[in-house]
Amino acid sequence: MNYSLQTMLRYLISYLTLGLLVCLCGVLSAQTINKSDEYFKKAESLKATNIDSAINFYKKSIHLHKEQKDTANLVNSLYELSNLYAHNLDYGSSYDGYWEALFLADNSKNDVARAKLYQALGWLYLFYRRDNEAKNYFNLSLRLKDKMIDKKVIDSTNVLTDYYALITLFRTNGNNKMVRKYLDSSNLIKKQFKITSNYLDAEEGYQDAIDGNFEMALLKLNRTRNEFTLKNPSYLIIIDYLIGQVYFMKGDIRTSKKFFEQSLAYTKVYSNHSNYKLMVQEALALLEKEEKDFESAFFHLEAANELNESIFGRKSKNNQHLFEINDKYRLQKEKEKELIKEQRLANLENEEKLWVLKFSLMFVVVASLLILGFLFIRNIRRKHKLEKKSLEEKRVVELQKSNEILELKNNELTSSALQLIEKEEFIKKMKDTIGKNRENLDVSALNRIINTAQGSPSGNWKEFEARFTAINQSFYKNLKEAYPSLSQTDLKLCALVKLNFSSKEMASLLGISIESMHTSRYRLRKKLKLDRNDNLTEFIANQ
Repeated sequence: MNYSLQTMLRYLISYLTLGLLVCLCGVLSAQTINKSDEYFKKAESLKATNIDSAINFYKKSIHLHKEQKDTANLVNSLYELSNLYAHNLDYGSSYDGYWEALFLADNSKNDVARAKLYQALGWLYLFYRRDNEAKNYFNLSLRLKDKMIDKKVIDSTNVLTDYYALITLFRTNGNNKMVRKYLDSSNLIKKQFKITSNYLDAEEGYQDAIDGNFEMALLKLNRTRNEFTLKNPSYLIIIDYLIGQVYFMKGDIRTSKKFFEQSLAYTKVYSNHSNYKLMVQEALALLEKEEKDFESAFFHLEAANELNESIFGRKSKNNQHLFEINDKYRLQKEKEKELIKEQRLANLENEEKLWVLKFSLMFVVVASLLILGFLFIRNIRRKHKLEKKSLEEKRVVELQKSNEILELKNNELTSSALQLIEKEEFIKKMKDTIGKNRENLDVSALNRIINTAQGSPSGNWKEFEARFTAINQSFYKNLKEAYPSLSQTDLKLCALVKLNFSSKEMASLLGISIESMHTSRYRLRKKLKLDRNDNLTEFIANQ
């Protein structure tokens, strides 16, 4: 029974791929096509019940759009006609139609149409047991849709058909882990967008049965059966077949047979999903064998073999089409090999003449590049050298100019300070003179005049310090950072030393005696940690 079950599952997986293609790709068709002609509408209304008439109207639609040069609608009509061929086991015509539509979609850069055509070709390759090609085309479709989702051309719901395709592929290979992975991904998208998909729900129900959860499987399948009865009754061919499979796995042969017979009856009403005739006949043959009804089992098996021979037998046009594809491929490869051989012979004949020219040309090119590179580098170095020299000269000039200005201002400041000192000495001499001739002068009036002209030592210093700081802005800051222990008196003394004042001039400006001035200089030298041989004036000048 296990071997028979595996056989039935293999057929189910292979044929189910094409059975859901049209239903799951309807959303994509709506996104690329903005209008439909009357021929197309009639074909759509007849494709489930009258296949010949539907094919005829699709062809008229294709002819119309070719005349109108309406590529988008032409691609859509070709796609739908190919789907119809696939549903009715004419896989050769389906294959040709898909490739013609894909060629047009590529030229018109219609990514939405390209994605669904990649997927359709994947189904056909999967049906022919060419799993690697099928997987490649399914992934091409999925990657193209992912790019469109990133660009916000479509939303994530459009990848559900690709997930379904990959679910089918991995189930064909018995990889139930990957089947569950893509089912889970599908459920996340459905939950995010709050949508339902009866097709994927049926697929999930069937997977539940494979996992042994028959009650959950039947619950989901029966629910989708009710939906399809109202919205898409032709799909009951597939649903009843799946339910029959679940009952077969469960061991309920009688109920399984009932649903298989219902599925077979629907194939006589609807022209869609004709491939299920083969699967149902196979399934009924297996059931009859289990019940020891060998006559009925032989009848169903014979019907299945005849149908299989008509689809894939030696005389089948599908099989012939596959051979034609392979033959075209072989002939094309042989033609390419012959062209390569002829090209190789021609290259060998000319190679002896061309190699000297090539070598010479290469030598000239390399030599030219080396010369140009040398000149370019030399020019850059020369340019950088000139720029560096120019900047250095500017810096020297600016520094010299700055020093000259600073020296000039300091000289002015020194001159001003000396004038203060001279004024003080003049006033002092005047006081001495007045003191000697007090009897003949109005002493109090003269003293008021003298006091008005005379400034105090602290006032003289504040005036001097303000002007010194304005000229030598960072002098005090540098000294304090280097020697934090210096007092305000030390800083005053440093300023006077910088301007080369004598001890007498310093004493006069600070209002102290010359002896006190010498003591202050001695203490300053100690704080600056100068040796006896170190010149205080030179040290201060470098600060």
